[in-house]
Amino acid sequence: MSLLRITNLSVEINHKPLLQPLSLTVTAGEVVSIIGPNGAGKTTFLRAISGDIAATSGSVYLEQSPLQQIAPRTRARQMAVLSQHNALEFAFTGFEVVAMSRSPHSTGSVLDLEICHAAMAAMDVTHLAERLYPTLSGGEQQRLHLARVLAQIWREEDAGQRLLLLDEPVTSLDLGHQHQLMAAIRRFAATGVSVLMTVHDITLAAAYSDRILVLNNGHNVACGAPQMVLTQALVEEVFAMPVYILPHPQTGAPIVVGKTAPEEPLCD
Repeated sequence: MSLLRITNLSVEINHKPLLQPLSLTVTAGEVVSIIGPNGAGKTTFLRAISGDIAATSGSVYLEQSPLQQIAPRTRARQMAVLSQHNALEFAFTGFEVVAMSRSPHSTGSVLDLEICHAAMAAMDVTHLAERLYPTLSGGEQQRLHLARVLAQIWREEDAGQRLLLLDEPVTSLDLGHQHQLMAAIRRFAATGVSVLMTVHDITLAAAYSDRILVLNNGHNVACGAPQMVLTQALVEEVFAMPVYILPHPQTGAPIVVGKTAPEEPLCD
């Protein structure tokens, strides 16, 4: 049974369609990544699902309940959202940033402390617990925020089925931490969490996702397993760039490599 069910969701702002009617289901434990060129509607789709912007039409169900009819506190226990921009200027410590996420729960300070430390360990930010947030690098801040949203829905016992929405979670991260983050998301999904996220790096999305949803100009171009969706013809058409699609030598997951044109001499 699907945890997240989206039916004919569309968004129009000032009579300009940003997202055409789009339907999608995500089951518990599944990781679905959304890819597409800039302006394809990826962030708009996530924001409409979370209720951050109003949808023009369509519906979003969490389990069997319309999302907008779920009480805000209950919804915060079941759904966590990481946006692209997480402005925070106060001099909170790293631990205080993560601990904010436990406010919807009534699980007690001892358990909340354990959960926050576990989430920070998963994101390799335990050493930032006493550091002041404004002094951290962009990548360190990003990892703290992911630890925060993980801690928000860490336990199934607190709320039942759980949903994680992530908008470009690997922004500002180096190569090692990109893969660490994606691996942590996969492990978190394995506890029964549904994950829907936007990812710019197609190869990274293919390596860690069960399915990939391709958007272009607000339209659903394709949705399915990475090996089925990421064909040379589709990627070249959507991203307007010649590419090679190679299988990973160990997993077989698609690797997308841009074709480089031969350099032309600057002068004769």
